[in-house]
Amino acid sequence: MTKIAYIECPTGIAGDMCLGALVHAGVPLNYLSDQLKRLGIGDEFHLWSEIVMRNGQAATKVHVDLLRGDGDEYATFAASDPRTVHHEHGQGSEHSHNNPVGSSVKNRRLPDIEQIIQEAGLPPRAEAWSLAVFRRLAEAEAAVHGTTMEHVHFHEVGATDAIVDIVGTCLGLDWLNVDAVYCSALPIGGGTIRAAHGRLPVPAPAVLKLWEQRQVPIYSNGIEREMVTPTGAALVTTLAHEFGAPPPMRLTKVGLGAGSRNFSLPNILRLWLGDTRVDSGQPERTTIGVTQPHAHSASHTHSHEHSPHASDDSEQAHDYSHEHDPTSTETVTVLETQVDDVSPQAIAFTQEALLAAGALDVFTQAVTMKKSRMGTLITVICRPEQAEVCETLLFRETTTLGIRQSQQQRHILQRHFEHVDTPYGSIRIKLARPATNAPISNAQPEYEDCAKAARQQNVPWREVHRIALQAWHEQANTKQI
Repeated sequence: MTKIAYIECPTGIAGDMCLGALVHAGVPLNYLSDQLKRLGIGDEFHLWSEIVMRNGQAATKVHVDLLRGDGDEYATFAASDPRTVHHEHGQGSEHSHNNPVGSSVKNRRLPDIEQIIQEAGLPPRAEAWSLAVFRRLAEAEAAVHGTTMEHVHFHEVGATDAIVDIVGTCLGLDWLNVDAVYCSALPIGGGTIRAAHGRLPVPAPAVLKLWEQRQVPIYSNGIEREMVTPTGAALVTTLAHEFGAPPPMRLTKVGLGAGSRNFSLPNILRLWLGDTRVDSGQPERTTIGVTQPHAHSASHTHSHEHSPHASDDSEQAHDYSHEHDPTSTETVTVLETQVDDVSPQAIAFTQEALLAAGALDVFTQAVTMKKSRMGTLITVICRPEQAEVCETLLFRETTTLGIRQSQQQRHILQRHFEHVDTPYGSIRIKLARPATNAPISNAQPEYEDCAKAARQQNVPWREVHRIALQAWHEQANTKQI
């Protein structure tokens, strides 16, 4: 079962609207505040929320009050009261990030942000997602300004409220145990915004670049305001698996995050939370895996299951979008490094962090290194777009001085799940076949389902596995008859 988050943005998206929707959906505000203070910027902001009305609907408004006045640039932030800031946004989904007039601006660069996040000790998934979002935003800004990520000065990336919005949103999704993010088409807005560079058209240049890089479906909702901030655009273009209609799911919760202004439409971002209960023949949904700007189509950007306890398969999960194609071939990146001075505990933690960051598989082998030292070869298989994040984790969590990278082709069988009823409860069976109408070539009960049933019923795991497989064969034979 995969937990899905669908972000519906009728009046656009901004970071604080995401925070509001997450808090409304049950993420404790104190948890977000405490985790964000681990970034070492606790003296720069105050986080609070309130229930507000938007066109007769109650929603949560999260406020990020800046105590030292950051956010002096057009690209990421807006304020509910333009008199209190150095710039003005005409955005429908505006922030209430209040800056004292005349206060100093903290002009952090991308490496500064990365260091802050990496040293905070955040949950592994939240850390990996946050880094990926900032890098995507940095790449878009560099493209807009005609420079490189290393040389561009990011007022917007370095500002405190961008850190709060991006890291806070990633923390909230992780707290809710979300596996897969989907997003609606985005409204383009209209008009102009005042920036340090003068008047700029809406959408802001960075937003337009992010949309172009992911080929995001866009439309006009008739509201001539800034609808999508670069922070909001960076979040969904990085984390969303697809853009468009909501995927099939069992809806369990809706979180409502309010923007600052009132419009003809309720200025609310709606976060739909649900799960997939996979029936026979239905593909298992994929999970959050950060996407890169070079993806050619939003609908073909793959992401993968990354729970360290999701399965005992050699491959943690796969994008089942090939369900109706013959056996397919895809390119994966293989990262390898060997170490001889890292403890088993550190290697285990690294493996979990890599899987949480979206690696397809991580495995180790005992090797003999130079000077006859016993060592460990760490191998990571990931999507090419996830290689940078995985390399960063390897360098951070191990003592390695170098990582080898290669591209390989792999052939993939189609896979889907079926449920079988057993005396120990419902168990998923993963089925594989070379083509849609071909016979099943492999059937295996899902490890975690068997393990959960074994613990609850106090029976051997292998007994649950045997009964589940037997039940599936009986079910399959009945269908043939």
